[in-house]
Amino acid sequence: MKLRTTIFVPLMVACAFGADWPQYYGPKRDGTSAEKGILRTWPAEGPKVLWTAPLGIGFGGPAVSAGKVYLLDRDDKVGDTLRVYDFSNGKELWTFAYPAPGKVEFPGSRTTPTVDGNHVYTVGMTGDLYCLSTVTQKPVWHKNIWTDFGGGGAVPASPFAPPAAGGQLPIWGIVQNPLIYRNLLIVASQAPQAGVVAYDKASGEVKWKTAPLTGAAAQSSPLNSGTSYVTPSVVKVGTEDHLVMITAAQGFGRSARGGSVNGIDPFTGKVLWTYNNFNCWIPVAHAVDAGQGRMLLAGGYNAGTAMIQVAKNADGSYGVTELFKHVDFGAHTQPPVLYKDHFYVQYTTNERRDGLVSMSMSGEVKWKTGQDPAFSKGGAILADGLLLATDGGKKLYVIEPDPAGFKPLASAELLEAGNNWAPLALADGKLLLRDQKKLIVVQVGNQ
Repeated sequence: MKLRTTIFVPLMVACAFGADWPQYYGPKRDGTSAEKGILRTWPAEGPKVLWTAPLGIGFGGPAVSAGKVYLLDRDDKVGDTLRVYDFSNGKELWTFAYPAPGKVEFPGSRTTPTVDGNHVYTVGMTGDLYCLSTVTQKPVWHKNIWTDFGGGGAVPASPFAPPAAGGQLPIWGIVQNPLIYRNLLIVASQAPQAGVVAYDKASGEVKWKTAPLTGAAAQSSPLNSGTSYVTPSVVKVGTEDHLVMITAAQGFGRSARGGSVNGIDPFTGKVLWTYNNFNCWIPVAHAVDAGQGRMLLAGGYNAGTAMIQVAKNADGSYGVTELFKHVDFGAHTQPPVLYKDHFYVQYTTNERRDGLVSMSMSGEVKWKTGQDPAFSKGGAILADGLLLATDGGKKLYVIEPDPAGFKPLASAELLEAGNNWAPLALADGKLLLRDQKKLIVVQVGNQ
């Protein structure tokens, strides 16, 4: 395999940086930031744009660590490119590219890098998992989470295409945002011969893997079963950490069958518990830790939402209780954000146009914007008691999250029209967002 690396050595300047945003959905992977001093109002022209950088099309979000921005870009004719920028001015410091041609529906990049110490981890659309040194800018190890576990075949023409022998690349490609848990790098392979896989983060050695987690009803369907694009999340059950993986069902809404939600021991890969009453044909949003062993599940395709609670029994097994389940709240691409016992999410899917929605911890929907204004699959971050959110189109908003009603404080058109669904990043009072042509960094905090 031919690799190409370009390196620029920047002038070393002493700098101080605020909290990093080193991975998908931030330090805690929950879309929240500890930053203070977020501006509640903007000038008429919007927040100050500090710099922009050209990108290919896609949905991959940025990560920020130690004064550098990391973003996995993509050219479907060539492959993937990790781009690394100086956070202070947008200068491209170095890149790492590898060949991975191929095009899927909604083409382009789809994942966010994870930075851990002196290493950055990326997963590309065709399954390439790289660990790169941020010091040498060279690979430390490389795997393919799709082909290593039985994946193969051409890209299907549609989600309804019959399965090809040996498996075929999911209709929207491989979508995994690397999860670091202690000495492990964890992803879901999306492949026929494995479910969730844990690698030694330093060497790339497989430490454990689960069996495929797709439910029996989906596996036996004559149609191509739904595919899960969920990245495993970590949820606290008592004093223990459990990995939670949502798998795909076959069918829509009430007719959907065969999906599952699985709690996994992060040290061994043992499946500790399974919940079978959340059936989303194509789940994307991960399970959200709601505290006290509770976790919120949200999906599109008429799956709606469910809150479950997991507790350890006296015999060491685990019990799962369904606290509520309905279709008046859900998510298509972005997980809900939790603030003061209320969830906020953009619930515009193929079937619904509910816009931005607020729901209580007990499952009561408090309000929804519908199409006035419309919110469709945009990114969101909670910081300093405010919600910074794109609407999936051209606008960025600052919103006061309040169960009493929708309270926008400011908005500005910063993005070119398109499917602008990438996760956002926030560090040092600067918000990073992207459209289908460029990365944009704006000042949203007090300087």
